[in-house]
This record gives sequence, structure tokens and C-alpha cells, in this order.
Amino acid sequence: MKQQVIFITGASSGMGKDFALDLIKKGHIVYGAARRLDKMKDLEEAGGHALAMDVTDEQQIEKVVQSILDEQGRIDVLINNAGYAVYGAVETVSMEDARRQFEVNIFGLAAISQKVIPAMRAANSGKIINISSVGGKIYTPLGSWYHASKHALEGWSDCLRLELKPFNIDVVLIEPGIILTEFGDVMYEPMVARAKGTAYESMSTKLAKATKEAYDKGQGSPASVITALVNKAINSPKPKTRYAGGRMAKPLLFIRRFFSDRFFDRIILSQIK
Repeated sequence: MKQQVIFITGASSGMGKDFALDLIKKGHIVYGAARRLDKMKDLEEAGGHALAMDVTDEQQIEKVVQSILDEQGRIDVLINNAGYAVYGAVETVSMEDARRQFEVNIFGLAAISQKVIPAMRAANSGKIINISSVGGKIYTPLGSWYHASKHALEGWSDCLRLELKPFNIDVVLIEPGIILTEFGDVMYEPMVARAKGTAYESMSTKLAKATKEAYDKGQGSPASVITALVNKAINSPKPKTRYAGGRMAKPLLFIRRFFSDRFFDRIILSQIK
């Protein structure tokens, strides 16, 4: 297997950390970036590189990308993994929080891609792997801003794939289902706080309870399931445009594709009664 220079955002925890550690073991040159540099010491101990970077800070992005290019002369694979979820009713989520959701999940990702693409284009080679979500194809109550950002990422990636095809650069979407990471904690606690004393308190409490119970009971897939898909995309000379995996990913995508909106509504709402 050819050793590749791989740049991963959101590498301080969850799926991003799992990607990084696995790819280091496989002999690749891996750079992990995140705001929490202290959370990536294990990457360095494993033989990787850890860089502090906020995906919403273009100056930091430019500095990090240039440092990788200065050291290695190339970036073969970019894994845009950094992201999070803002949950809450449209009426209760502030526009500041809504904008922040897009700043991280779309605009930050786009800014990183912009800085990496020229080097890939010059090399006439490269792969950009965007970690989306099954949430980029489906929807859940109180998740309007998160789902909007992931639906946007799906369309953005499809367009980018066509733009970069002439330069032999692949654009791949990974669509995880329910994965056992910090995602649930980050999602439901602020959601409940936003809903307190509003018309959405009951729905928010039920959704938070269902989410917490699912994570507490281990009703999800380990991050390694998605790491396996990332490896498939990296190792394939002609990767698929999309890979879906993890608990409930394929069943939900099947129902969404072949059944009506009203049927899907009933399925989703039945989970928070």
C-alpha cells in the first residue's frame, strides 16, 4: 500500500481520532488538526502529527495547510471530519447559534478545501473525503439547522466532485448512522436548556431522553465502522461517491428513498413518544 500524506480535521475525539490512529498504524503520514491540542497527544505518541486549528479561522487554516506542504510537499488525502450538531426548535435556536452551525459544518470545511485543492490540482491527484451523515438525507425533529448543514454538504460535495474530476481528484461522502461518540452529549444538553419554559420543552425532553438512553445502552456502532469505510475510500483507485454505514444508516436511507414523507414522519416521531 502506498504511503500517503493524510490531513484530518476534528481529530481530537470520536471518529476523527479513530481515523487518525488507524491510518497511522497502517503506515501513512497523518496530520490531525483540532482546537484541543492536548487531546491529540496519543496521535503524536503513535507517530502522527498534531496541529492546533479552528476550522472557522482562515488564517489558522492557511498556516496549517502551508506547514504540511512545507514538510511533505503534498497532501494526498483531506478528511473533512470536524463538525457538530445544534439541536432545538427553529423558534428557540438563536441566529448566532444557527450561523455558527454553518460556519463549522460548511464554511470552515469549504475554507480548508480551498486551501488544499491547489496542491492536489498541481499534482493531478488527490482525495477529499467529507464526513457527512445519514442526516444529510433524512430529518429528525428539532434538528433543522444540523440537517440543513448536512443537506448542504451533500449538494456542495456533489458539485465539487464534478469540478475536480478533470484534475483526477476524487470527492467522497461518508454518511454515518448512529455512532457511539460525544455527539449525543453535545447535542441534547443545550437542546434541553433552550427549550426550558417554551412550547417545545416536552418534545425536547423526550428526544433528549431517547437519545441518552440509546447512547447509554450502547445502541450505536463503534467509530471503527466508519474508519473501515474511510479506508475503503482511500485504498480504492476508483472510490464510490458515497459510503453509508453504522447503526440504522442503510435502513433509514432505504425508507427515505422509497416511502412517502408522511410515512417517514410517522417512523421518526414514533421514537420520541
